[in-house]
Amino acid sequence: MLDVSLAQGVLELLPVASVGVYRVVGPDVEGQRWLCCGLARRGQLTVSDPPWVDLDSLPAVAAFPLRRLVLDSRLLEQAELPTVNLVDPAHCFVTVLPLMVELGLPGVLEVISDKPLPLDALKPIQTLLKVFANFQNLLESSQRDALTGLLNRQTFDATFLKASMPSQANPVQDVERRVSSVTGYWLGVIDIDLFKLVNDRFGHLIGDEVLVLVARIMRQSFRHYDRLYRFGGEEFVVLLRGGTEADAKQAFERFRRNVESYVFPQVSKVTISLGFTEVMHNDTPSVAFSRADQGVYQAKHQGRNLVLCYEALVREGVLKTETAHVGDVELF
Repeated sequence: MLDVSLAQGVLELLPVASVGVYRVVGPDVEGQRWLCCGLARRGQLTVSDPPWVDLDSLPAVAAFPLRRLVLDSRLLEQAELPTVNLVDPAHCFVTVLPLMVELGLPGVLEVISDKPLPLDALKPIQTLLKVFANFQNLLESSQRDALTGLLNRQTFDATFLKASMPSQANPVQDVERRVSSVTGYWLGVIDIDLFKLVNDRFGHLIGDEVLVLVARIMRQSFRHYDRLYRFGGEEFVVLLRGGTEADAKQAFERFRRNVESYVFPQVSKVTISLGFTEVMHNDTPSVAFSRADQGVYQAKHQGRNLVLCYEALVREGVLKTETAHVGDVELF
């Protein structure tokens, strides 16, 4: 929403054809893509790519060399390019400015006009971008865990409630919703196995390094639009969008294998236990978390280094729907 507002605001300040905010997403340098976070055009509604867009459908960073140059140099660039049907002349001018963020996704502001923009017109825009960057950094720092950079527990409830609320997309979906209470989201709760032993044996600095590396593996294992949280200690949460139970199990299993196969400095091997559940319409965060947490409990009870689905455990008779998370066995 901030990026959409930024594109709209700059369009109102400048006599230009369009203003776009583009940010870089992707798990690694080779797979990085441009995500359109806000595109404002004269006489049209401001649009953006949906946050759940398939990464492979987005243009590669290398496909827009001027944006890439600005991203690397952090300096303003302007060039004349063939028209992109936004202005009448045979050629248009593209001005790209860096978004100076310390946290969050790196990106650029791209302005398309029918003539070069003078420096006196760009100076207030650069000042605006500095204010915008400061505000965004403050917002990001309040929403992220200081150690791992993942979203923090305080941001989880609001995001979860949006995911669990029925969407008013169209009447067809409303008809389908009468026979289905699912939301298309899966909640996974992750606990690092025997993490207390890591701290006791190697010290808390090494323990913190393990947490940071597990967070890094999470970013590499899940999609750019999945929401990743650290809840504190060795507990992490994933809000996974879309797919069937089998799809969610496959995604969580991939993460489990990635952790298991990673060689952690000094510690060598670390494993995780993961429980997940399908988010239902009007679920509360605590109720859905409790279901997934029962999957974690069972994974610990069955030997650790496992991914278990709450609904599958209910079908198998291991759990009852109203099962409480109780037990007298020390698993951690």
